[in-house]
Amino acid sequence: MSSTRKPHVIITIGMAGAGKSTFVQRINSYLHSQNPPQPPYILNLDPAVTHLPFEANIDIRDTVNYKEVMKQYNLGPNGGILTALNLFTTKFDQVMDLVEKRAETVDHIILDTPGQIEIFTWSASGAIITDAVASSFPTVVAYIIDTPRTTAPATFMSNMLYACSVMYKTKLPFILVFNKTDAQPHDFALEWMQDFESFQVALASYSGSRDSEGEPTYMNSLMNSMSLVLDEFYKHLKAVGVSSMTGAGIKEFFDAVEESRETYRTEYLPELERARAAREKSLQDVKQDSVNRLMKDLAVDRAANPRAAAEDRWASDEEDDDDDEELEVNLIDRSEEPYPGQYIDVTRMRRQSENINWPNPG
Repeated sequence: MSSTRKPHVIITIGMAGAGKSTFVQRINSYLHSQNPPQPPYILNLDPAVTHLPFEANIDIRDTVNYKEVMKQYNLGPNGGILTALNLFTTKFDQVMDLVEKRAETVDHIILDTPGQIEIFTWSASGAIITDAVASSFPTVVAYIIDTPRTTAPATFMSNMLYACSVMYKTKLPFILVFNKTDAQPHDFALEWMQDFESFQVALASYSGSRDSEGEPTYMNSLMNSMSLVLDEFYKHLKAVGVSSMTGAGIKEFFDAVEESRETYRTEYLPELERARAAREKSLQDVKQDSVNRLMKDLAVDRAANPRAAAEDRWASDEEDDDDDEELEVNLIDRSEEPYPGQYIDVTRMRRQSENINWPNPG
């Protein structure tokens, strides 16, 4: 890897059961099979997982005991996962130090997030981790979708809405990954994304789309409206179909990851710089406002107590000059020559010279 080329971070996000960990295992296997091998640097952020199909370089389970967190804080499963992630995030600066040390030797850094999607995407710890890696390395979000479970228009629409919300929250390059294409091809999803009318037809033919009087149901009308809203969202979205079981589509996924590097450079980085500049300006404005209020309070105090203000002042320049003449001090470097009161090692003095001038007590 070139010393000037930073590794690419892949954050895998998706609903529970979408196959995130299996997908991470597959892309890990793919990178190891390259010639020469390109082993990635993997971070596991799921404290509740019992088995990983890959070897993680950094594992949250080595730092936080999920069951102990539940026991000590009297929490349920989701609360335990969230608290464990929060505790881990307090040490994430150390994680970033470890990652940056390996940055010159790897091409990809992969983050496997908890199965409960909301724990990572809508928590403070998830935002901190995402911002930390995205401010240091080119980053892309891979949103994993369970393709066989999105054949129903309602499920498909809910997945797209969630993907849209995650993309606009992170503002990072985004790839829709339709997983499990060995069980269900993703062609129908691409067609629905590219052709609004085909989704309308599928929605109309879906059972439960009309009430007993033959009128479209509320959910049917809502999904029709949302599909129109998401039409613009689809135009700026990369979508690939993969099979974590067979490895089909993994090369196309990495092609999309490489294309997202330019998007990160041209869109995310300028926005990051603008946000930093705005934050710095906000801090300066707050400091200036504090100084202005302090000076205003001092002016009011002087006006209310002119006598006290007259007494509360520095001496004149002439008085300062007189004081300087009276308090003239000669600085002495005590590093080499002994001075009165200095500690004397008598034993060492005797070894060096027997001529010792003892102080006269009288």
